[in-house]
Amino acid sequence: MIKEFKLKPEEFKDIAVGYGGCIATDMITVHGKKVGYMYREEPNNEMDSGWCFMWGKESQKYMDDPGNHEIYDVNTIANYSPDITEFLDSPYGSAFERNSEGKLVEIEEGTAPPATTII
Repeated sequence: MIKEFKLKPEEFKDIAVGYGGCIATDMITVHGKKVGYMYREEPNNEMDSGWCFMWGKESQKYMDDPGNHEIYDVNTIANYSPDITEFLDSPYGSAFERNSEGKLVEIEEGTAPPATTII
């Protein structure tokens, strides 16, 4: 299945260049939802930023389907949710979620939404 992304290539700006790759769900890139939950793990390789981005309301069934998330450049996700950029230099083990006021705030490591396990 070919995915139709919410943003077109000509809409992208250089917002967060040089951070490397990340994992993000289709809820962000295809459906246009803002990043609602983000966390950073130790990178798997030199091109990996360690960041994972989700809408935050994905079900476990959704997350278990590898077709619902992809590897992107961090700049791509920053174009969908520019407010993530202030947190991109956070250390490994950091996690943030969007609060009831719509702002990303730091949360305690390991307090991920219940259905956000990515491979």
